[in-house]
Order: sequence, then C-alpha cells, then structure tokens
Amino acid sequence: MGKMDKIKEQIGWLKVAFGIAVATAVTLIGWLASNYESVQIYLSIASFVVILAVLVLIIIINKIAFKKMDELEEL
Repeated sequence: MGKMDKIKEQIGWLKVAFGIAVATAVTLIGWLASNYESVQIYLSIASFVVILAVLVLIIIINKIAFKKMDELEEL
C-alpha cells in the first residue's frame, strides 16, 4: 500500500469519527434542550461538560483531517 492510499484510508476513518462525534453532539444538545426543566442540576452540568468535550473532539478531528489532506496534496 502506497503512502497516498494510506493517507486516504486515514482520512476515511477520520470522516467516520467526525460523523459519530457530530451525531453525538447533536443528540446530546437535543436531549438537554428537551429535558432542561425536568433534569436535576448535576445531570445537566454533566451533560454540558460532555457536550463541550465532544465539541473539542470535533475540532481536533477536523484539524487532523485537514493536516492529512495537506499531506496528501504534497504527494
């Protein structure tokens, strides 16, 4: 397997991880928005922290993917 194929596969895996992270963030935000009145405060704080962590993960995956795309362009 050549270097170009390897980078393409890595980008493919990053697309999957990115999609899962975005779906998770949207689902958590939707759950929190629909249940914010009935949820105990510690659960809403915990869900907010998890949402922030997932958003940071999305940013990290995005940066890694763009680095891989730049690396692919250089080949």
